[in-house]
Amino acid sequence: MTRARLGERSEPALPEAVARARLERAWSRPRGVVGWLSTVSHAEIGRRYVVTAFVFFALAGLGALAMRMQLAFAGNTLIGPDRYDQIFTMHGTTMMFLFAVPVMEGMAIYLVPLLVGTRNVAFPRLNAFGYWVFVLAGAMLWGSFFLDVGPDAGWFSYPPLAGPEFTPGKRQDVWAQLISLTEISALVVAVEVIVTAFRQRAPGMSLDRIPLFVWAMIVMAFMIVFAMPAVMLASVYLASDRLVGTHFFNPAEGGDALLYQHLFWFFGHPEVYIIFVPALGFVSSIVATFSRRPVFGYPALVLSLVATGFISFGLWVHHMFATGLPQLGESFFTAASLLIAIPNGVQIFCWIATLAAGRPVFRTPLLWVLGFVVTFVLGGLTGVMLGSVPLDLQVHDSFFVVAHFHYVLVGGAVFPLLGAITYWFPKLTGRLLSERLGKLSFAVVFTGFHATFFPMHLLGLDGMPRRVYTYLPERGWETLNQVASAGALVLAAGVALFVANVVWSRRRGALAGDDPWDADTLEWSTSSPPPVYGFLHPPVVVAREGRWAPGGRDHFVTGIPSDEPYVLTTNLVDAEPELHQELPGPSIFPFLTAVSVVATFAGLIFTPWALVAGSVPIFATLLGWPIPSHAKRAPAAEASAP
Repeated sequence: MTRARLGERSEPALPEAVARARLERAWSRPRGVVGWLSTVSHAEIGRRYVVTAFVFFALAGLGALAMRMQLAFAGNTLIGPDRYDQIFTMHGTTMMFLFAVPVMEGMAIYLVPLLVGTRNVAFPRLNAFGYWVFVLAGAMLWGSFFLDVGPDAGWFSYPPLAGPEFTPGKRQDVWAQLISLTEISALVVAVEVIVTAFRQRAPGMSLDRIPLFVWAMIVMAFMIVFAMPAVMLASVYLASDRLVGTHFFNPAEGGDALLYQHLFWFFGHPEVYIIFVPALGFVSSIVATFSRRPVFGYPALVLSLVATGFISFGLWVHHMFATGLPQLGESFFTAASLLIAIPNGVQIFCWIATLAAGRPVFRTPLLWVLGFVVTFVLGGLTGVMLGSVPLDLQVHDSFFVVAHFHYVLVGGAVFPLLGAITYWFPKLTGRLLSERLGKLSFAVVFTGFHATFFPMHLLGLDGMPRRVYTYLPERGWETLNQVASAGALVLAAGVALFVANVVWSRRRGALAGDDPWDADTLEWSTSSPPPVYGFLHPPVVVAREGRWAPGGRDHFVTGIPSDEPYVLTTNLVDAEPELHQELPGPSIFPFLTAVSVVATFAGLIFTPWALVAGSVPIFATLLGWPIPSHAKRAPAAEASAP
């Protein structure tokens, strides 16, 4: 393999038309349905993750509206208890496993290669496999719900309630298999992000020059690697107890129901930060761009991201304060719950300093960031309160916890996500979202959110338990529930305005140009939307400020062959060029493997022999992964290119 050469814009290695023709031919996928199923483009798969996750978000949101309508009136009979339990479980499961994590993963898959200056993720076919597992698993879950066999023991599925004695039938078996499938998909994305960010960075992008968004995704990926196996183990044990009669969680036979909670929450609390940490990356990118200056405190922000990831693994027991654990042990988890506020506070102060020292431009993405700061600080304060054992015991399993949870996750993740979609919408589509409609949707969503969830704090303090489908009128909860339900309708209207803005602007929005925000990161150095090969000439980084640094837009890489899908690999610390790596092209086999895997897990709902039968098609389709997508193609038409 030959090594890359570093050059400047004034000395291209090939005529531009010839280079573009070669790259287009090398990186394109076949047309038609087979080509659509075979794609390995990070941009295409990233967009699919985001769109699919928002489809699941809409389904879960409709379920939330149904629950709010049921709770708006005491003694309401709009939804029966069985259906309510299914809707409640589907809402939480979908939001956590099919929306919040996958949508962040989709943003990572789309943006990380562009931000580090490479043309695709490290293992493209594995990336495609991860997406198909995710979408097929989600279809399996919602198919069960529409067939009235959806899971109904909560998104956490605690035994013994979720065990065979108290939940017969196949509802919880569907849940258990879904969890394993979604975590397989998440682990795939984690591998992609880690390897791409560490070994395919643009030359010159040393560790202290990596964009904060990429650092956030790296931290997210490592958290997935360490957290997801715990919940996979819990779901496999639960499925085994239900299907083959093991007793991992049956105390009568030597098992332990609390073992499940420890495994689940060892994943479950890092899960909150797996969702939240990428949002911190969104905020840092938006604040820097709209402050018109590099973000203040880069080392502190990076260390805060890493510290948040580490500390998040020491908090899980604060979900279990009511289970009768030793008080000395609980005190350590209280301390950790308070400690994690420090790195989060550092981040907020760094963003405030950036805005204060810059020249803020209050466009819609920055408004979403400001809404995030207000909402997340409120959610963080109630989180510190819940980290205290005496208070937690008083409000445990009440609507106070529901309010805190949504303030942290919706305020801490969805607000930055909507700001990020607004910010990067020109990169995805080449058009700008309507600024007027964007500000209106922000105002409506912000108002509707607080009207929905702030009253739940008061409901919880007044004793209303969560996970109930009705209540007696004499309890006095009806007025606050009606305010929350009205707020939910306003919130839904705000989200509908945002979606309408996206749909309208996708075809009729103002043309954005390549860099409408005059941002400093590398994704804006290629066209918007980017071509299938990402960069005509992969960039070279000369300073942490990226494209804002003197000469930051003038250096690029030459010498990478353009007739095959090659990327440049660089070393870990200083991103010095090493080798050209040819990536595998489009293939139908990752899709076929995903179908085989999901079908096998679906069969495990009914019989353990599905694992034996399913191993045959899984192995057969895996054999097709090394097959090249096409033979070497000679550049026959280049002689006539201008």
